[in-house]
Amino acid sequence: MDENSRHNWTLVRTPTGIDRSGRTRYAAAMYFFQKGEMSAETLEVYRICSRLDAEDPISVLKRWKIGDDWISRMETGAD
Repeated sequence: MDENSRHNWTLVRTPTGIDRSGRTRYAAAMYFFQKGEMSAETLEVYRICSRLDAEDPISVLKRWKIGDDWISRMETGAD
């Protein structure tokens, strides 16, 4: 993994509840979407959650039953 991908991997995993963490996660999610590593549907969840610092996009993906491949990647730490 290159340095830029590693940096965005860290950002997309920013914990909830931190000021502007939703925006940070969304910006990193956009990076993975542009690389073709995230679906538009999954990116949309990150967009919706971008103003909600306390909302975990992975929890939303699970509730909505979408983004299984991304959820698996996030839970296993597979970068």
